[in-house]
Amino acid sequence: MSLITGLHHVTAITGDAQENIDFYTGVLGLRLVKTTVNFDYSEVYHFYFGDESGTPGTIMTTFPYGKGLVNGRHGKGMLNTTAFSVSIEGLDYWMNRLNQFNIPFKHPQQRFSGEVFIYLEDFDGLGLELVFTDKDERKGYNNGFIPKDFTLKGIHHVEIWLDAYERTAALLTTRMDHRLISESTDRLRLGVEDVPGKYVDLLCTPSALKGLAGRGTVHHVAFATPNAETQLQMIDRLNTHGLGHTEVKDRKYFTSVYFKEPGGVLFEIATAGPGFDADEELASLGEHLSLPQQFESQREQLAEVLTKFNYPTEKYR
Repeated sequence: MSLITGLHHVTAITGDAQENIDFYTGVLGLRLVKTTVNFDYSEVYHFYFGDESGTPGTIMTTFPYGKGLVNGRHGKGMLNTTAFSVSIEGLDYWMNRLNQFNIPFKHPQQRFSGEVFIYLEDFDGLGLELVFTDKDERKGYNNGFIPKDFTLKGIHHVEIWLDAYERTAALLTTRMDHRLISESTDRLRLGVEDVPGKYVDLLCTPSALKGLAGRGTVHHVAFATPNAETQLQMIDRLNTHGLGHTEVKDRKYFTSVYFKEPGGVLFEIATAGPGFDADEELASLGEHLSLPQQFESQREQLAEVLTKFNYPTEKYR
């Protein structure tokens, strides 16, 4: 059995909480599956956006630190683009939708066989792509205002820029169950399977500036593992590879282990469960502030400190 089954989530450092809600639930039509706080800094939200239940591989998460946060810089040593899958028939719809809401995007391009994509950025400058493909059989979240055939199905791939990709590729292929899927002049696509949601694209960009953390950059990428037992087996693999890592951290909806891959990107190994319905009913996910047990005594204080926001976002419907 593979210890890594694909991508779990991507977490970004962002600015304004309302703009996060507006962009990911309003423009892109994802579901807010959890409203909680940063488990390491409780005065900042941690939003989780995904499909109806927050299935691993569909989840984009944000830490909205506020508009005053200094912008980061895309560059090597970073995950610079998170791509989402859309049906191949949805290209015209999404170009019209992005134009409708004045979201700039680049002209459609083709990458590999049967894959057309457009590049755009969210309100913080975070790099995103919509990849139009017929290879993704996931349903996506039927939000009632984006035609169900054109909804985002989940994460398609993540794109990492590196000085050289040999050591990162070696880690992914020898310790994390990935294999070569496709390659071009400057891009190496690895995956645990040849299906969206399981790809990591490595770009060799030695002439690029080094990326800088800040608003509009990715904090870490999480890979999914089935359960606590497979997570411990992954820790054994990291140990034999000589990679330092954190202890297992309880994130309430999954458990996590973090480590830096050789190119400098923070990787996480996250369990598939217990899932986002551990403390809320599926029908009302994300509608209330959910706190880890250690912060429950601060609920009244946090309710005063945390920024108020409106959800759902009617103006994008």
